[in-house]
Amino acid sequence: MTVHKVLFVCMGNICRSPTAEAVFRQWVKKQGNEKSFEIDSAGTHAYHVGNKPDARSMKAALKRGIDMSQQRARQVEAADFERFDWLVVMDDENRRNLKNNFSEANHDKVINMMRFAPQSGFLEVPDPYYGQGDGFELVLDLLLAASEGLYEFLTQAGDEAV
Repeated sequence: MTVHKVLFVCMGNICRSPTAEAVFRQWVKKQGNEKSFEIDSAGTHAYHVGNKPDARSMKAALKRGIDMSQQRARQVEAADFERFDWLVVMDDENRRNLKNNFSEANHDKVINMMRFAPQSGFLEVPDPYYGQGDGFELVLDLLLAASEGLYEFLTQAGDEAV
């Protein structure tokens, strides 16, 4: 059995990437395919290591039946490039951080989440941390849309699609 190993990455690992992890985990569970996936998240910076996701992220997710309370922030490490098949970034800044701080050998494993939801009109998942209003809801909407596409990519097209 193929196990798809996916690491979601944002800057601090308290808003977008833990939300992506939780949303994608829920999507995989709905498909009845949990045993075929290893899913995690991390940040490019160590600002929040050990902390729970942002309370606003958790609240918005919980309204949709997604529980993130057991997650804890961590920083991306070199071993993640060996452990995971894909490092799925939320924006170009996170892509640059990974590429600037880790060996070129595995840069082809770094892909942008929003490539899996081209219909959204968004090229990146916007960071809601400093924003006002419905930023966390928008992040959830985008990640839900992209999760379906990512799942299809991993389970049907896989490596041939890159």
